[in-house]
Amino acid sequence: MCDYFVNADPILYESRTRTVRIRGVSTSIRMENFIWDTLAKMAAEEGVTTNALIVQFHDEILRHRGDVQNFTSFLRVTCLRFLSRQCDELGMALAATQEENLEAPELMHAVDSPEPALVTSLTH
Repeated sequence: MCDYFVNADPILYESRTRTVRIRGVSTSIRMENFIWDTLAKMAAEEGVTTNALIVQFHDEILRHRGDVQNFTSFLRVTCLRFLSRQCDELGMALAATQEENLEAPELMHAVDSPEPALVTSLTH
C-alpha cells in the first residue's frame, strides 16, 4: 500500500503560493499543488474561478463562524471532504448498479420460465 503513496508524482505535494484578493485585501495562500488542483475542480463544478470559490468559502465561513483562524487548513480540509463525498457518491452508485445487476438475472429467469399454472394446464 505504501508504494502507491510513495510513488506519487512529487509535483502533487510541491507547494505553490497564489495571491487572492479577499474583501479588497491581497493575501497569499501557500498550499500543495494537489489541493490547488482539487479547488480548481470544485470551482469548475460551481462554474466559477478558483479565486472566486476561495473568496466565497472565506465569506461563508466568516458568516458561519465569525472568524477564520486558519483559512489555509480550512481549504485543505474542504478539499478532503469534497473528495470523500465524491468517493461516497461513487460507492453508492456502484452499490446500486451491483444491486440492479443481481436483480436482473432473477427477472430474466422469471420471464423465461412459464408460469406454473400455465404449465399445469398444458400438461393435463
